[in-house]
Amino acid sequence: MEETARALLRGMGCVSLAGEVRVRWYSRLRTTAGQAYFAKTLVRLNPKLMQFGMEEVDKTLRHELAHLVARFRAGSRRIEPHGPEWRQACRDLGLADEKRCHDLPLPRTRQRARHRYHCPHCRRDYDRVRPFRRAVACLECCRAHAHGRYDERFRLVKVR
Repeated sequence: MEETARALLRGMGCVSLAGEVRVRWYSRLRTTAGQAYFAKTLVRLNPKLMQFGMEEVDKTLRHELAHLVARFRAGSRRIEPHGPEWRQACRDLGLADEKRCHDLPLPRTRQRARHRYHCPHCRRDYDRVRPFRRAVACLECCRAHAHGRYDERFRLVKVR
């Protein structure tokens, strides 16, 4: 799998990324088909993918590589995980109409959101399973009033 990933990345001109990328089977994945970690240049794949055939394994590998390619191309600029940069990388990897989530019959689990945040400007609440680890602002307010840039006026406040 790693050699396939490296060949795909070299074919796209991402030579330095191709030299560093690692692909691993990760048995702790339950509902997720794969994960990509740009900082570690690592792609993790769910071993249960094998029961759906090599075509599904290849598609998931390309999906996760697209995350790495999108971040690689963006440099230090922040991008959305499944935004336009990712969609372009998917097309470049041969996935024309890739969806954000898979539709494989892997068991789904839902975790209860235990953390609630509130925007002081638009008064919208955001429920989260995990707490934010850094200052986060309301995206809608930042887009509407700060040209899409972080603005302290719209910083989300944790609700007790």
